[in-house]
Amino acid sequence: MLKQNLQLKLGQKLAPQQIQLMKLIQLHTLEFEEELERELEENPALEKVSDENSDEDYSKADEEYESEGNESIETDFDVDEYLYDDEPSYKTASSNYSADDEEFDNQSLLTEGQTLYDYLLEQIRLSNIDEEDLKIAEYIIGNLDTDGYLRREIKSIVDDLAFSQGVYTTQEKVTDVLENYVQKLDPPGVGARDLRECLLLQIEKKVSSDSAVILAGNILRNQFDALANKHYNKILQKYDIDEEDLKEALDEISRLSPKVGGNFDTQTITINQEIIPDFVIQIKDNQVIPSLNNKNAPTLRVSDEYKEILSTYSNDKKSAEHKQAALFIKQKLDAAKWYIDAINQRQNTLLQTITAIVKLQKDYFLTGDDKNIKPMILKDVADITGFDISTISRVVKSKYADTPNGIVYLKNLFSDSLTNDDGEEVSTKEIKTHLQEAIDKENKRKPYTDDALVGILKEKGYNIARRTIAKYREQLNIPVARLRKEL
Repeated sequence: MLKQNLQLKLGQKLAPQQIQLMKLIQLHTLEFEEELERELEENPALEKVSDENSDEDYSKADEEYESEGNESIETDFDVDEYLYDDEPSYKTASSNYSADDEEFDNQSLLTEGQTLYDYLLEQIRLSNIDEEDLKIAEYIIGNLDTDGYLRREIKSIVDDLAFSQGVYTTQEKVTDVLENYVQKLDPPGVGARDLRECLLLQIEKKVSSDSAVILAGNILRNQFDALANKHYNKILQKYDIDEEDLKEALDEISRLSPKVGGNFDTQTITINQEIIPDFVIQIKDNQVIPSLNNKNAPTLRVSDEYKEILSTYSNDKKSAEHKQAALFIKQKLDAAKWYIDAINQRQNTLLQTITAIVKLQKDYFLTGDDKNIKPMILKDVADITGFDISTISRVVKSKYADTPNGIVYLKNLFSDSLTNDDGEEVSTKEIKTHLQEAIDKENKRKPYTDDALVGILKEKGYNIARRTIAKYREQLNIPVARLRKEL
């Protein structure tokens, strides 16, 4: 049975322009330049204004475009039916280039090197090994990580050899091939199953009568846990040696590589990108003046030539071909105008946000001292600008500012707050700076424990619990006291 009823629903829909604006806001300068060039290439009705014409007022021309008799043009058209055969000649953006043009970037020129896998296979195939052991060795090599470790269980390798290679063997046989063939290959340490074995394989390759090398091998073989935990007194008592002997042995161990495959081409391409700041901070007469990077604020306009073509075609109401061409041109002009509005909104949003950040962190920008960073969260900036917190988050994402004291990552300026003994709110960034300074100045033979660091910071006016010190120390990637100990 058919029925009719009314339903009320609440919903949110983002207009294409809003989606485009949010996308543009979160792009840093390099990504924004790429996006801008792509838009200029795809839409010839959009033009970048040269520097000498950047102060010209184009608002009047845009108004003329709005009133150029476009009301007679219908909007229900099919893009696939646009006529490209009679497409008028128009001036394209200066950044256009053909598909077969080549771009060369000296940062992306790569040379192909030999992989660890190929290097090991080359060696094992030249060694004196029978056919079955060669298959097992090749399979083991194929299971090594890029840093040269074998992190798979021997039992799993035995099962895989039976199912995929048709080689039926035992765990003892695979272990024998690993230790007597694969681990004997160059570089020393390859095929190790853990860090201890990797270092031990390397030290054993050093055929030497040097007492430091012999002691280093004994420590790795029998006292690795004590070494890892820096229980040096236990090692001194075990071998009845003095600190100088232990220091020489530790120097030998420090020369060993924990990742023997690191010098080979891992077929992973990493391209270093230059950091281009999105904002420029200047200091004049003790005032902090923020501005956008010029590359972040291009001047764009709608093509006058396209407007003239649209006017010509829209006045020819008899030709269906010209009418369809006019619809196509109008679409490009509308897209250009929308894009210009989005760029202007992006510039305004970025400028208001950096102005609010500068207002809150004026002392830091004047001095460049991390201790002067005030507590600041996204909501603080949102309250000043009137923007949503999510918008502020997009603005500061991957953005940098060029200051008189160097390049600053904007996210590093945001931190929570704590109250010191004077009742003032201080940034956790300030506390971490004092913590780092205290650890840098400590006696490495007797590094400060977390309890000792609590006392040091308390003397500076920061009453912080030991667990908070431990949390900040971990955030700074600083190990516990016993692991910072040095001879």
